[in-house]
Order: sequence, then C-alpha cells, then structure tokens
Amino acid sequence: MQNSLRQRLTYGPLMLAALLALLYLDHWIEAATRGWVKWPYLQPREGYGIAGVGLTALLFLLMPLAVTEIARLLTAEHVRPYRFIAAFGCGLLTLHAFLTQFAWFQHIAASTLAFIIVLTMIFAGLRRASLQQAHEAITHMAGTVLATLYLGGLGWFLIALRVKHSLNPRGFQGSTEAVVMILLVVKFTDIGAFFGGRAWGKHKLIPWLSPGKTWEGLLCGIATAALVGLICALAWHRALSTLNWSKGLLFGAIIGAVGQAGDLLESLMKRDALVKDSGNIIPGFGGLLDVIDSPLLAAPAAYLLFSLF
Repeated sequence: MQNSLRQRLTYGPLMLAALLALLYLDHWIEAATRGWVKWPYLQPREGYGIAGVGLTALLFLLMPLAVTEIARLLTAEHVRPYRFIAAFGCGLLTLHAFLTQFAWFQHIAASTLAFIIVLTMIFAGLRRASLQQAHEAITHMAGTVLATLYLGGLGWFLIALRVKHSLNPRGFQGSTEAVVMILLVVKFTDIGAFFGGRAWGKHKLIPWLSPGKTWEGLLCGIATAALVGLICALAWHRALSTLNWSKGLLFGAIIGAVGQAGDLLESLMKRDALVKDSGNIIPGFGGLLDVIDSPLLAAPAAYLLFSLF
C-alpha cells in the first residue's frame, strides 16, 4: 500500500507536468499560427490559429495502447475486438474532431462522423469474412465498435473542447485552459476522495465493486472538485468567459461526480474481466485506462456544460 502510494506521488506529478508542457506547446502553436496560415484547408477562423495540434498528437500516440488494454478486458468475456481496426477508428475520430475547427469541414462533419462509425463496423465484418468464418462475427464487430466509441468517441470531446469556436461571440470558445480545467478537476477529485476517505471514510460506497471507496471520500472528492472549478473559473476568467464563480463551483462538482462514475465504470469492467488493473505500464497506477478513464467519461459532460453556460 505504502509503495503504491509512493509511486503514485512520484509518477502522478511527472505525468501531469508532461501533459501540461504538451498543452503549453499546443497553446504556443495556436498563437504562432494565428494570422499567417493562408492555405484554405488549414485556415482557421479569423483571429484564431491552428488549435489542438499537441493534444491530437497525444491521442494518436495513446489510443493504440488504450485499445490494447480495453481489448484485453473485453476478451475476458469472449468479446474480441479487432485491435488494429479499433485503433484505426479511434484515429479517424481523433482526426475528425481536429478538423471541426475548419470551415470547409464543418458542413460535412456530421455525415463524416456517421461514416467513420459505419466504416469501422464494415471493416470488422470484412475482416471476419476474410477468414471465411461466421462464428462470433457479431462479437468481433460489436467489440470493435465498442472499443472505438469508448476511446475514440469519448476522446473526440476532448479535442472538440480544445478546438471549438462558437459563432456566437459570447458563446464557448475552445481553449487549452478548458482542457486543463477538466483534467485538474478530475484528478483533484481523486486526490480529495483518497485523503478524505482515509481520514473520515466509514460508510462503503459500493463494497462489492470498489471496496476502498466510501461515501465520505466521494463527498470530499466532489467538494475538492468544486473548489478547483471555482479557482479555475476565477484564474482563467478571460479564456473561460462563460463561467463565473458560481458556475465554476457547479461545473467542478458535476465533472468531479461524473469522473468518479467513470472510474466506477472501469472498475465494473475490470471486475468482470477478473483483473485488478487494466495493465501495468504505469507504476502505481496500473494501465493507461486506469489513468484516462475519468477524463474520458467527463469530457462529454464538460462539453455539454460549457455549451449550456
């Protein structure tokens, strides 16, 4: 237990620092490309640069690893996704989200999104047919689409939060700060829940699913998330102009709760697969899915809240 905590305290800040550095590079690229990109297919809206380059590159790198882990979990229940096809589908969805910032792509964005999902299913079916086997064709196709939507579909919202440019001047404009806020809220929810649970935890949340989680820890985590949301809303009031202090509190609390639900969802999958962690590539944390599950599940809720606010 102590060794795991020590590893978390070591590798957690290192991963967060690396991610923040990458997002800063992302922000710098947008500022550096503002005003000079003249090629029509890469020309963003007036007053903006090319956004999301760093975040898109990061998802391109992580998605194949995450697909491998989720495929391992699904295979335990005899649902066998085609990993290469699922990773390819995730890459297409990531690219799709990145392209939504360009005017030429926006009028075909919805139809292209539907085509990517259908294409993934067709490729999975053709892959099974190439083996001249109909047995378990449905589970292969369903598993491939599920892996693609769980990772690529949820990751789509992270990119969209970075590159979104509302036509309404008072509407939500994507920014690096929006993505960082989600990550900080989700991760500080985990921190608040962990230490709050250790200090005051008495009533188990869902003992058969996640024995270490308590109601007291959950409440401490959500309170910590609300505080982080408030701080981010006040500190980045220009970039997050749709959030005032009260909306920042509400945003943090909701996203923190959704992030915890995402963590429980992955715990349900791992328990079904009879494994403790989705992998072992990150000391103290387990697999990549163990790290990104909460931000992925929180991203759609954050996109909705930013749009509503």
